[in-house]
Amino acid sequence: MINFTAELVAIASENPPGAAYGECVRAIQSRLRALDLPCDTIKYRPRAGVRDQSGAAAVLSRVGKGRRALYFSGHYDVVPVTTPGQCNPVLRGNMLFGRGSADMKGGLASMLYAAVALKRLHVPLNGHVALVFVPDEETGGQRGSGFLAAAGRLGANGIGMLTPEPTSGVVWNANRGALTVRVTVHGREAHVGLLHQGRNAFEDAIHVAAGLQRLARRVARRRTRFRIMPEAARRSLMLIGGRVEAGSNFNVVPGRCVFTVDRRMNPEEDYEEERRALFEVFDKARQAGVKLDVEVLQEGHPSGTPEATALGRALSSHVREVTGRTPKFELCPGLLEIRFYAGHGIPAYAYGPGLLSISHGPKEFVDTDRIVECAMIYARVAATVLGTQ
Repeated sequence: MINFTAELVAIASENPPGAAYGECVRAIQSRLRALDLPCDTIKYRPRAGVRDQSGAAAVLSRVGKGRRALYFSGHYDVVPVTTPGQCNPVLRGNMLFGRGSADMKGGLASMLYAAVALKRLHVPLNGHVALVFVPDEETGGQRGSGFLAAAGRLGANGIGMLTPEPTSGVVWNANRGALTVRVTVHGREAHVGLLHQGRNAFEDAIHVAAGLQRLARRVARRRTRFRIMPEAARRSLMLIGGRVEAGSNFNVVPGRCVFTVDRRMNPEEDYEEERRALFEVFDKARQAGVKLDVEVLQEGHPSGTPEATALGRALSSHVREVTGRTPKFELCPGLLEIRFYAGHGIPAYAYGPGLLSISHGPKEFVDTDRIVECAMIYARVAATVLGTQ
């Protein structure tokens, strides 16, 4: 497990832009074949007229027989490297350092070797464990789970789904939705001495932002019923101006102002309704004479699964048996791929060996003991929910 994690960490599968996807796919394929597991590769096919040379593909495998499927799904892409050498795996004691070690290449090893344990021990299963390795999770899943869903290849006959995200010992049974847009406000450049000849794109952007602030205040009054700490984190969210840029110099009327809006919906909110509310702000600005374009950067629906499903109870029980601690169920503060499965009515949870607090950071690491523990938990959960008795 440790060697496989290190092998994957050494592959700089940064996303964006989607680098080294082909190398990651080959490493996973090779490991599956070495373990005598089946291997089915589904290459990403972009829509007509769009070129994609990333090598993005989903790699599928399985252990067991029968129609009922418990999905172990994880992503092999990582966020971009921020310091030199982050993709060089370094083992110090039990700690394996490297980009993606926690999020979530250590988790990929856990879910794969959980399936291997079931196979080697000849655990009787009424159904099968479906292994799914995908790219593109870090940017919304378009070339990974989103593509599988659009192609009708995601979640068939599913009775549940687990993904080994870095959950820091808790279980994430819900996630916020995300709608991220880039707004470009167009004005007209002019010398400051000829101010009357220009149109200040920054001032027009302030007008748009004022409408967004009114919406943000309404949004912030909503609270989720799912567990998340602290209390302030229960609010529905909208971030205005995560990225902002405008103008060319202090003495030039800015002819262009660009800013982002990141809307995060709680599971209780209706995604399409919230999307309409956001775009109504832009429509009203246009009606007021502001010239603007809106580019959607990311979309993902919120989702939530009750704690007390058969899969949820089994996961909680086996986490307690293996670790000695009963896990809390919480809302993930970000976007999760459990949404693709929950959207099909399949109970879906995230639980993995990594820590969220150090994921994406300069010194990302995973405790290798936790990789082993997570594999034990996944194998036991599968034996329980797919048990023949």
